Amino acid sequence: MDEAVEQAPESPDQGGARDDAQPEKPDGTQAAEARPYREYRMEELAEAAGIPVRTLRFYRERKLIGPPRREGRIAWYNDHHLARLRTVAALLERGHTLTGIADLASTFDSGRDMGDLLALGTPPEPTEETPVRLTPENLADYFEGEVTPGNLASAMSLGYLTVDGDEIVHISRRLLDASAALVREGVPLSEVMAAGLQVREHADVLAQIFVALLTTHDADPQRLRPLAKSVVEAELSMALDRHLPTSRPQTT
Repeated sequence: MDEAVEQAPESPDQGGARDDAQPEKPDGTQAAEARPYREYRMEELAEAAGIPVRTLRFYRERKLIGPPRREGRIAWYNDHHLARLRTVAALLERGHTLTGIADLASTFDSGRDMGDLLALGTPPEPTEETPVRLTPENLADYFEGEVTPGNLASAMSLGYLTVDGDEIVHISRRLLDASAALVREGVPLSEVMAAGLQVREHADVLAQIFVALLTTHDADPQRLRPLAKSVVEAELSMALDRHLPTSRPQTT
């Protein structure tokens, strides 16, 4: 029944894929509300996404895309549906399964991050880090072949990633770039995040040490913060000197 409705013949005043214009009022002027995106019938959406209509129906059944907007007997899809289909295609090309993609789609559509699903607390927003807004395709490009449902769940539980509408937000530009660089060096993303968890645990201990100094001596938090960072950076640098191999490759 649903498919019959979606393929109902066009009425004379209905076109095909369209830029959804503002509806006219009885006096001929345009109404204030408008949907600023293009809309498609099922066949048009499938063609735009480069997939057969039967595949689109299958994706609907698997809830990989949301339901269309109904206008009488006509079902309209929009650019958000097209973007989701392109995301599905990109993830499939990178070796992800439909089951895994469906799980992620369900998480995105719920408006919650993985931390919520795991009943984890939401960490406070960082005061000195720059968040990065990404599409699922952008994220897959950062970590080619490594964006698995398991890795996404780990990143979300760590608070690195959250979901905002159709976008993914990484909590820190510096952490994103460093993680991507480590993956390019051949370190699996799962191990990068495992190391990140260990670093966070040690960083919490270090922060508690400096907060104790602040509390005990009534120090100025604004002055203590950069001093604490300088101490930790210097000590980490010297620790790397102690533990990294001393020999360096010869340059020619």
